[in-house]
Amino acid sequence: MIVLSIAACVATINVTYAQQYPTKPIRLIIPFPPGGPRDIQARLIGPKLTEAWGQPVVIDNRAGANGIIGMELAAKAPPDGHTLAMISAGYASAIYGKLPYDPLRDFTPVAPLTRGPGILVVNNALPVKSLKELLAYARTRPGQLHYGSAGNGAPSHLSMALLETMTGVQFMHVPYKGMAPALTDVIGGQIQMSLPTIPGGLQHAQAGRVRALAVSGAKRSPAATEIPTIAEAGVAGYEAGNWYGIAAPAGAPHAIVMRLNQEIERIVTLPDVRAKLLAIGMETETSTTEVFAEFLKNDAAKWARVIKATGLRLESETR
Repeated sequence: MIVLSIAACVATINVTYAQQYPTKPIRLIIPFPPGGPRDIQARLIGPKLTEAWGQPVVIDNRAGANGIIGMELAAKAPPDGHTLAMISAGYASAIYGKLPYDPLRDFTPVAPLTRGPGILVVNNALPVKSLKELLAYARTRPGQLHYGSAGNGAPSHLSMALLETMTGVQFMHVPYKGMAPALTDVIGGQIQMSLPTIPGGLQHAQAGRVRALAVSGAKRSPAATEIPTIAEAGVAGYEAGNWYGIAAPAGAPHAIVMRLNQEIERIVTLPDVRAKLLAIGMETETSTTEVFAEFLKNDAAKWARVIKATGLRLESETR
C-alpha cells in the first residue's frame, strides 16, 4: 500500500508539472547550419509552439562534425523538457565507431515531423536516361563513376551505399561539406551523380542542368509524380530518404513528452504548415512516441546492416 501511495504521488506530481510546462523558454537545438531543411522546419514549428504555450522557442544552430556537436550538447542537457533536438535520417547510424553519446539510449523520442525521398540526378553528359541504363553502364566501369554526398554518414551517402549493396554496383563516394557544392560539381561534370533531397535536386532537373532518374522513397513524390521510384525502376524493395523528428534528453518526464507529442502533431497537421512543408518536398508524419521509438530502432538496424555490408566506418570528430 505504501509503495502504491508513493507511485500515485509521483504520478500526480508529474501530471501537475506537465500542466505547468513550459515554465521558461524552450531551446530547440539544430545540429546543422541555418538554412537547411532541419532549420526551415524548426522555424515553422517554433512560432506555433510559442503561440500555444506563451514561452519563446529559441532555435539554437550548433553545427559541426556532421551533427555530432549539437547532438552531444542536447544529450547532456537537463531532461526537463526545456531542451529539444531536431533528429534526422542517419543520426542513429553506426557509421561512427565511437560517439560521445548513444543515439538511442541518451535520447527520448518525442515526435516525428516529416518524411521525404531523395532524387537521383546525373550529369547531362552521362549517356544514360534511366536507372536501369545507369546500373548497366556502371557495372562495366566499377568504381569509375563518382557520386557526391552532403558528408560521410549523411542520408545522401547512406542511400547510395544501400543502392550499391542491393545491386552489386560499385560507385566511388565523394563527401562534401553540404549538398550544394556536390550538386554544383554534378552540374559541372566533376562528378557524375548525387542523391539530394527533392527540393535540392528537382529545381536543377527542371531547369535542365541535370537529369533526374528516380526518387528514393517507397512511393512517387507529389512534387514530381512523373519520376519513378528506384524500386519501380528495377531495384525491388529499395526505400530510403530523409525523415525528421524531435527528441528530448533521456529521462524527460513522460507526461511532458506526451504533451509535446500531441502539440507537435497538431502543428504539423495545420493546413498552412503542411503546405509549406510540402513546398520543400516533405510530407508530414505523425505517430505516438512509442511508434516513433520503434521506428528509430528499426532505422538504426537497417543502416547498421548497410554499413556492415559495405565496410563503412569512421571515427567521430567533435572538434
